[in-house]
Amino acid sequence: MKHADFHHALKILKEVCIGCTHCMNICPTEAIRVKNGKAELIDNRCVDCGFCYRVCPVNAIIVEQDDFNRIFEYKIRVALVPAVLTGQFPDNITTRQIHSELMELGFTHVYEVEQGVEVLHETMTEYIKKNRDTKPLISAFCPAIVRLIQVKFPALVENLIHLKPPLDISALYFRRHLVDDGHDKNDIGIFYITPCAAKIAAVKSPVGEKDSPITGVINMDFIFNKVYTRIKQGNGDSCIVPEIINMSARSVLWSLTNGESAHAAGRCMAVDEIHNVINFLEQLENEEMKDIDFLELRACDESCAGGVLTTANRFFTVERLKKRATLSEPEHDKKKQGGSKNIIHYKNRLKQKMHLQPVQPRSMLKLDEDMSEALKKMKRVQEISKCLPEVDCAACGSPNCQSFAEDIVQGYAKLNQCVFVQRIFEKKGILSAEESFNIMKEIWGSDKLDKNC
Repeated sequence: MKHADFHHALKILKEVCIGCTHCMNICPTEAIRVKNGKAELIDNRCVDCGFCYRVCPVNAIIVEQDDFNRIFEYKIRVALVPAVLTGQFPDNITTRQIHSELMELGFTHVYEVEQGVEVLHETMTEYIKKNRDTKPLISAFCPAIVRLIQVKFPALVENLIHLKPPLDISALYFRRHLVDDGHDKNDIGIFYITPCAAKIAAVKSPVGEKDSPITGVINMDFIFNKVYTRIKQGNGDSCIVPEIINMSARSVLWSLTNGESAHAAGRCMAVDEIHNVINFLEQLENEEMKDIDFLELRACDESCAGGVLTTANRFFTVERLKKRATLSEPEHDKKKQGGSKNIIHYKNRLKQKMHLQPVQPRSMLKLDEDMSEALKKMKRVQEISKCLPEVDCAACGSPNCQSFAEDIVQGYAKLNQCVFVQRIFEKKGILSAEESFNIMKEIWGSDKLDKNC
């Protein structure tokens, strides 16, 4: 069955790209190639982790967002904000100030994503007990990790916990809450302020559900700059006094490393930064680690505090959120957490909508849908690999010799693109120096090769 295409928030501006290979070398799923001097994305490999965005020296990679003015298409405009947004600001700026400024910018309501944690935690505890024979169960909180498992570790998709993250739960709740208050559902727009590209992709093409309850997504760095500029310029004395719904310490810290694993039963582990996650899962697949009950895996260093669309230093963000957690209401005290219409009162209705459909594998390692053809291609990859130097120089436009051999078998590259093979062919008279030069032009573009030295 043909899969629907992944939506990608990351876009490469070809007119800006200089073909430096920084992005190709950092990509954890080998989703980038260089052709004609420009980076190109292989859609079915990219997990929108954003590492390429972070290392690009010329800002040729961007993260697309919805036009901010789109919020004004709706009468009721909800800003769904994660706790890490408050962690971007200095200690002397309060949560109430931040929310007030968001409302001055045009939102009619502000609601924190992690309000959904208490409902999720209860349901997740029940889920883990019911599925205790599946080890390890893997959190589906981070969409980049969910996609990583789909494309690079497809054997582990059955280990993913089929429950929606706090983002979706809070969006479902707040929309229902507004409708119950008498608002027309067509008048409601819910916009998530995201710290990462993967969550944009998850909203635009959700995994495990047909549609996302989120209307649109706005990048956190964009919102932070708008709010912080107003406050610094003295425009932050807003007359709007928003309602602040207190959260438990567990909720405040949920999106940080150990936020989930600290509250799960059994042997639990938390691994952050996608390259660390890959190394860990490779050992897990090889059965080098056993008897782990729960895994919290996050693509970014320090989890959401280190998202590519955050502005503040991730370690300061973690420190600020830990301070905030110490001032939070006790987890058992719900009286000050939104009154009779807080999210806990919608718990039973939300539980009916919290489950995800099974996540389907989308292996990037599969050479062909037909098993016999895949085996033939695998044998061919092995044969080609013997001809390659195994130095992973990336001069061929692929990140390493193994991926280059696979590209050749799949028809995306030719053997004579390898500079070492070119020298061998020249020595044997199979290829002329001029032909080798033209091949390199096709990979790296004329600008790099038409220079007077």
